Amino acid sequence: MGKITGFIEYKRQLPQKRSVKQRVKDYCEVKRMLPEQKLVRQAARCMDCGIPTCHSFGCPLGNRIPEWNDMVYRGHWRRALELLHATDNFPEITGRVCPAPCEAACTLELDKNSVTIRQIELQIVERGWREGWIKPEPCERRSMKQVAVVGSGPAGLIAAQQLARRGHDVVVYERAEKIGGLLRYGIPDFKLEKDILVRRMEQLAAEGVSFETGVEAGVDVNPQGLMRMHDAIVVAAGAGVPRELELPGRKYNGVHLAMDFLAQQNRVNSGMKINEAERISAKGKDVVVIGGGDTGSDCLGTAKRQGARQIIQIELLPEPPLERSIDHPWPTWPVIKRTSSSHQEGGGRLWGINTLEFMSGLKGPDRDQVSGLRCGKLVWFRDDKGHWKFKEIPGSEFELKADLVLLAMGFTHVEHGSLVKGLGLKLDAKGNIAVDGNFMTSHKGVFAAGDAVSGASLVVRAFDSARHAAAGVDKFLRL
Repeated sequence: MGKITGFIEYKRQLPQKRSVKQRVKDYCEVKRMLPEQKLVRQAARCMDCGIPTCHSFGCPLGNRIPEWNDMVYRGHWRRALELLHATDNFPEITGRVCPAPCEAACTLELDKNSVTIRQIELQIVERGWREGWIKPEPCERRSMKQVAVVGSGPAGLIAAQQLARRGHDVVVYERAEKIGGLLRYGIPDFKLEKDILVRRMEQLAAEGVSFETGVEAGVDVNPQGLMRMHDAIVVAAGAGVPRELELPGRKYNGVHLAMDFLAQQNRVNSGMKINEAERISAKGKDVVVIGGGDTGSDCLGTAKRQGARQIIQIELLPEPPLERSIDHPWPTWPVIKRTSSSHQEGGGRLWGINTLEFMSGLKGPDRDQVSGLRCGKLVWFRDDKGHWKFKEIPGSEFELKADLVLLAMGFTHVEHGSLVKGLGLKLDAKGNIAVDGNFMTSHKGVFAAGDAVSGASLVVRAFDSARHAAAGVDKFLRL
């Protein structure tokens, strides 16, 4: 714990963000760091709560939160970093993009004043990089076993590092141009600058991990060949199938999947070449984002930086309450209205909206260009069994002007492509790869981790899944 009376003496405090006027002109990170003295006070607020639900209930990784909070309060920063790395390979990632279920489970959240756990986590690891404490940790004894990791997103990178540190020779196959998966292509730079990834890639390479980019496992290397070349395979390909909206006008120009839009801008930011004829730009346009989650928020922030004329984000679900409801008691994750840094930069939000049709009122050569949406307002209610249902309010139809529509409704499951089919991997009812308690699939020697197993979920859950899958692979290779 921190200071015995710290939670009484000090208030919760978060770092300032760069001004909206400044930050919308670039793609640099929005958040700043807290001065060390203020951060130590935040760590001092961690109370002796008896059962640390932040660690035991809130954090999928089981991060030793009270312990490293105490070390920060006492000035033992290097020990705090050791405790943090004991459960989290890349805390600079979770410290930036994790929604912090640990804070929702903090005992002080009962008073709506939780410890700033994520910020403390982030500044511990950033101090570690600044002080030169974070170095490669290669294994001196090699197992002579070869492991292929398919996918270089959160789960793939964690699995690769864990296995390399156990002495196995690991090759990561990535079909994109650069390593990073969702972290590189899906998350905007204003939330996660890509230099953060580069320094970890250098660490992994020094620990013996090899990277093969521009290689699609199952296509460029057939599944059987992959099995012959390696003693084990870890499928960490993510949940790459986007949720679609099959409505009249879906094929109009200007209607795009959110990830195509976000990935393209990230490529531009990284200096990668793109086909200018396929450029998706919001500049000077009326933009509608369909989907009220994080991906939709990322689209809003990106469109704002591209110079959109107007941005509206619409959501099928009703507007959430500002505080916990009886359906989401502490320490569970509360469904409440959240305002991201992108929302603070401008743009409208509409709730309980059903999209009925993509429209084009244009003629001539532009007749296949989207010009708007026809929508209806919904009312939500519980049925006799307590399940939420919705129906459209009669006469509530309206139109939204839109030159660019971005579909940000999430993802369904892993792609059922040549790798999954070629290895004959069994799937669960939702289309995810089925695994046993050791994360082995129905094919002996083939394991799976991350969103490929769980469906689209949190980065921190992908980290946890990957660590367990790596342990399963290591156990399999040593039998």
